[in-house]
Amino acid sequence: MPKRLERIHYIAIVLGVVGALLVLYVAGRYAADEVTKLNFGTGREAPSMMVPVRGFIIAMGLYYLIAATSVFLPQTRRIANSALIFAGLLLIPAVLVLSAAGTQTNVLPMLSESLRLATPIALGSLAGLWSERSGVVNIAVEGMMLTGACFGFTAFFFIGPMMDSTGFALFLSVLIAILSGMVMALLHGWLSITFKTDQIVSGTVINILALGVTSFVRRQYLLNSRAGRVTLPTIEIPGLSDIPLIGPILFANKPIFFMMFVILILSHIVLFYTTWGLRTRAVGEHPKAADTVGIDVIRMRYANVLLSGMIAGLAGAWFSLETVGSFDDGMTSGKGFIALAALIFGKWTPFGAFAGSMLFGFSEALGTRFQLLNVPVPNQFLQILPYVVTVVVTSGLIGRAIPPAAVGQPYEKGH
Repeated sequence: MPKRLERIHYIAIVLGVVGALLVLYVAGRYAADEVTKLNFGTGREAPSMMVPVRGFIIAMGLYYLIAATSVFLPQTRRIANSALIFAGLLLIPAVLVLSAAGTQTNVLPMLSESLRLATPIALGSLAGLWSERSGVVNIAVEGMMLTGACFGFTAFFFIGPMMDSTGFALFLSVLIAILSGMVMALLHGWLSITFKTDQIVSGTVINILALGVTSFVRRQYLLNSRAGRVTLPTIEIPGLSDIPLIGPILFANKPIFFMMFVILILSHIVLFYTTWGLRTRAVGEHPKAADTVGIDVIRMRYANVLLSGMIAGLAGAWFSLETVGSFDDGMTSGKGFIALAALIFGKWTPFGAFAGSMLFGFSEALGTRFQLLNVPVPNQFLQILPYVVTVVVTSGLIGRAIPPAAVGQPYEKGH
């Protein structure tokens, strides 16, 4: 037993208790012959797997006990973190197996829905990534997303009837959504970089401003909308969309879904393998040192905040132009704040943020799946599940997340 308990030890204790409950209590509630059929596709030829429910629970509980024990043993402490991460990942198949016990469920639609719901969160977290990596806290992602959703749809409301091509009008509206997010980001940069306003206050002001402006625009122009519920078209990538199992999920989808992956990969490459990325990280970690070697800190921060706003505006367009085909007050429903939680979960890295976004997307998709399977869980609990996960992540349960050293600190040249 270590002399002083750390966060990982408390997590291990909780995990050990859960493992013991699974083995001693939960497993006995299922019959020995009760199985869950996991389908991986539709049709008779689709692969499937029969999972014995009781055996799965016992195996999972024993693994939890072993993983918890590894944290306290010096010989296995080196692999303890990996063991705990895998224990967390086991929750995903466990939820599917237990919720569909005695029946069957299709895994692929669950994965597809998780990816779809993770799209705006991933884009929002990438928006926050570029701003905060350059040293500017951006809790205004929510407001930028809401502005993009509103003005993107408003643009389609006005220009759609004037154009012969609905598709072109939609894509032009997405561009306007991106630009509207950039305008809000410019305001955030003007307040927090030029006037050195507290960045949390600036972001809060923008979120409140976005709520008011978008609500006014909706009441003034959109309540009698003639635009209809038209959304961006589905695009099938030739050849790739025909790949069994993953083809229809990854390669037959809508444009902003594809753009999320493009921005994710480009963000990783640019941030860690280009001069621009190096300078961005420099002004976010040690702006004074960056300034002494000739990097314009103010210009770099402005550029990255504007980029952040553009990505957030694209995330907003996902709501109104790719998914719903209309605009409602507050339709982003706090996804911008959840995106920042995903950014913290991912420790300010692109792929880490995407992993956090998938976690939140899965938790939201889980609510829908529970309702389809008639799981006896109150509907109100299912609705708050993504926000509960947000609280857990931001509380530090997943480990200490260290932000860029100079984030939130205004910089004045020569000081």
